Amino acid sequence: MTQQSESTTTRATAFTGTTVTTTGGARKADPPAPASPVPAPPAVPQTSSASLAPPAPPLAQPRPLGERRVWPRAFHDRLTAPLPDLKAMARFAREGSVRPGREGLADVPQLPFEPGPLPAVDARTVAVTWAGHASWVVRIGGLTVLTDPVWSRRILGTPARVTPVGVPWEALPPVDAVVVSHNHYDHLDAPTLRRLPRDTPVFAPAGLGRWFLRRRFTRVTELDWWEAAELDGVRFDFVPAHHWSKRSLTDTCRSLWGGWVLTDPDGQRLYFAGDTGYGHWFAQIGQRYPGIDLALLPIGAYDPRWWLRDVHCDPEEAVRAAQDLGARRMAPMHWGTFVLSAEPVLEPLTRVRAAWHQAGRPRADLWDLPVGGSRVLERFGGGD
Repeated sequence: MTQQSESTTTRATAFTGTTVTTTGGARKADPPAPASPVPAPPAVPQTSSASLAPPAPPLAQPRPLGERRVWPRAFHDRLTAPLPDLKAMARFAREGSVRPGREGLADVPQLPFEPGPLPAVDARTVAVTWAGHASWVVRIGGLTVLTDPVWSRRILGTPARVTPVGVPWEALPPVDAVVVSHNHYDHLDAPTLRRLPRDTPVFAPAGLGRWFLRRRFTRVTELDWWEAAELDGVRFDFVPAHHWSKRSLTDTCRSLWGGWVLTDPDGQRLYFAGDTGYGHWFAQIGQRYPGIDLALLPIGAYDPRWWLRDVHCDPEEAVRAAQDLGARRMAPMHWGTFVLSAEPVLEPLTRVRAAWHQAGRPRADLWDLPVGGSRVLERFGGGD
């Protein structure tokens, strides 16, 4: 976010016999952790939330694809924190801490950019490739799904991207679906979406469908929180986030915001958080969707904290969110692409690595990909 206009029964998937592979070029050496890293919250046992919480309600039955629905005029009642008032905006303007200083930008050349070919997959393989920011190429259940696709060099009100797009548009396979988390310009990019065939299935938050229909997309499915739809055996569940929506001066919270849980026919499960602050929703998502194999979580655009805490996780909160979710693995995103706030450009990476280590999580389960890098989760033995 930038401060500008801009349920069937749950299925646990405790799989064994999984491996991960990496593509995208040889990895650069990890940057050293800071001498005095910001302390991470203490590790939270992954089963604690589920053991203390009441049983989750059954998952919603999938809704029809392309269903036309009537929504409330606005979704202000879904906010989990007040939007900035005039006093806060005046303080933000006075302090002017919108971008890092010269020292914070000095490491731009060191941002990890290692594009490689998309991995070969089959219908039983889950693979992710980070194109940058919140844009992923997700291969799941035989589908190619784009998340919050932004292939533009520049977005409204923000300097040009500091790393190139990790996947050339012409290198993409046919896109089977798009999921959108909310309507901020760094997540909903009209020039990129114009590149897609208008019959591409789009999964969007409640109230955002008309934006796509005006642009002649013909297969648009809008969902409320905890609702789902299904495409070719892959289930798309829309889940809450601690955020908001706005694209112009007159449409604040006129459409919903959230994340997506994608589940393939074998029960392999991926969570895409979109854009979110830290809060109670993560434990509830983990309770409703047990066995998340991979969580794509934002770690950047968090400074100044007093201004962005309610809507953007910092790295330590992202690690805590992964634990609340019960996710086996975490892939950081929403950093190293657009300079949206005041933290030094490499700080999110060094802090998330330190927080993951302090939480006692296996290093191999932190998929801290370079822009353009890929990881593959493979299942063997006929689903054993």
